[in-house]
This record gives sequence, structure tokens and C-alpha cells, in this order.
Amino acid sequence: MNELKLNYFNYFTEIEDTFVRRRGKHLFLSPMDWALMETWKQQGIPLHIVLRGIERSFDSYEAKPRKRTVKSLLYCQEEVEAQYAEWTEARLGASSSENSDTEKTPFSIDAITEHLQSNRELLLQSAEARRPEDDLSEAMTRVAALLNEIEQDLAAGVTLNTRMLEDSLTGFERLLNNSMFAVASGDDLEKQKTAVKEQLKPYRNHMETEVYNQTFNNLLLKRLREQFSVPRLSLFYV
Repeated sequence: MNELKLNYFNYFTEIEDTFVRRRGKHLFLSPMDWALMETWKQQGIPLHIVLRGIERSFDSYEAKPRKRTVKSLLYCQEEVEAQYAEWTEARLGASSSENSDTEKTPFSIDAITEHLQSNRELLLQSAEARRPEDDLSEAMTRVAALLNEIEQDLAAGVTLNTRMLEDSLTGFERLLNNSMFAVASGDDLEKQKTAVKEQLKPYRNHMETEVYNQTFNNLLLKRLREQFSVPRLSLFYV
């Protein structure tokens, strides 16, 4: 019973955390937003599908910023339900086309499952090693649980769509990245930034500002992942 209550509670808190994180500013959800989450829960929409829909909604918003800010979870409703429709169709179509997986992805189901499983285990090991618990260990545990949901989907025969899966994994990585920055001490973070600047110094004058900044951020994240033992989840690392 306690496990059921915990899972039920996590469904709402994970959605709220993802929405607030992507919005960039803390915003208390309205009664309408909570009612919408309740509806998704009653419809049986899996948590990782809801989170994928939220991530894609904000990706679309940021690609073409509007004058008005996103103030309600209702902004994500259409995309969440579209993702759920695709997910449902994939489950229904799995039994009628056993070869559909190979048409959608260059990776085998076994390879992707192994990738998800090994990263889930690494995250749990890294989380266990962080005592006492902090924001990063909590994020690791949360992402591990979400990876497990996806593994269960694949085991159940859901038709694999790598674009949708990569969207989910990108969102999980974003959560882990934010948590690494949250737990890194100011002094340690400055040392890492200084090391990256030295690494890029020979190339600085030959790089455009946007390219330099992106490269800098990528290298900084790489160092933080190594420091905190956080694996790459993207399918590029299968």
C-alpha cells in the first residue's frame, strides 16, 4: 500500500517539477492544473509520456518564443495527449508488425534495452554512493525509475520510435545536468570552468562566440559528469 501511495504521489510531483524546471521560474500550479494531472493519471498515461510531452511543448515554445509566457500546464495538454496517442498506437501495432522496430531505428531492441539498463544501474550506484542524500542523488533515483518504465514498455512490445525515446532521454539528461550544477560547490565549479577555459584557449580566436559558448558548456558538463559519475543517456552513446 505504501508503495502505491508513493508512486501515486511521485506522478504529480514529477510532473510539477518538470514543468517548473522548464518554465524557468517557480510557479504554483493552479487547481485546474492539478485537475488536469488527475485526468492524465485516471486515463493511465504513463509518467514518462507526460514528461516527454512537457519537454516537447517547451522545446517548441523556445524555438519560436511568444510574447506571453507559459503560465499553465494546460499549454502542454495537446502535446501530452498527442504523445500518449502515439504511444498507444505503438502498443497496438506491436503485435501486428514484429519487423517494425528495425524500420524505425538502426539500433536493436536488445542494444537499447542494455543501454537503458546499464545506465539505470550506474545511476542507482552513484546515488547510493552519495550520502547523505542531496538534489543530485534524488535526481539520479528519479531518472533511474523513469528508465525502468521505458524498459518495461520495450519488454511489453511497444513499437520503438527513436525520436520519441531520444526526446525523453534528453529531458532526463537536462534534469541531471541541473542537479549537478545545484550540488557543485562554488569553488569547485570555478576550478572546472578555469580548466575548460585553458583547454579552449588555443582555439578561442578561431571560434565564433556562439560556437565557443556551446563548446565550453559541453566540456564543462563532461567534466561534471566524470566528477559525479553521471552516465550519458542519449542514444548516441548506445
